[in-house]
Amino acid sequence: MIRAAALLPLMLLLAACGLQPMYQGGGSGGVARGLAAIEVPAIQGQSGWLMRNALHDRLGFNQGVSARYRLDVRLDDKLEGLGVLGDDTVGRERRTLRARYQLVDLSNGNILLDATAGSDAGIDVVSSEYATIAAEQTALENLTREVADRIVTQLALTLRDKPQE
Repeated sequence: MIRAAALLPLMLLLAACGLQPMYQGGGSGGVARGLAAIEVPAIQGQSGWLMRNALHDRLGFNQGVSARYRLDVRLDDKLEGLGVLGDDTVGRERRTLRARYQLVDLSNGNILLDATAGSDAGIDVVSSEYATIAAEQTALENLTREVADRIVTQLALTLRDKPQE
């Protein structure tokens, strides 16, 4: 009984901190419905194809839902050599994936969000060219998923703060 009385003020402080659930209402909540109503047009290149698929997986885009928003994404995928060995060969590479994206309200053309997200990964260059190419590809796939997660988090925050109609 004494523990419960001691915890009561802490629970009241936590309730007053302003935290609120992002996905209140589950799949039928405002944020989930908003995310499902975002269409993602084709994005150029292999990294664009990977990004579009990752975004579709995370947004829960449903062909039966009419799109209320459009997410325009432009990617910058760079692969650069970093570590030069004594024999003038590259020993380490860095892959960087940056996304500039805009969330557009299709009803009036307003841009609700204009932001960037990005990440990078280090890759060891080994004597096997096949292994190096496989590592570069794996890095791109991982970076795509990570950047897509960041984009969807920002989209969810934007839709949560948008007044529901």
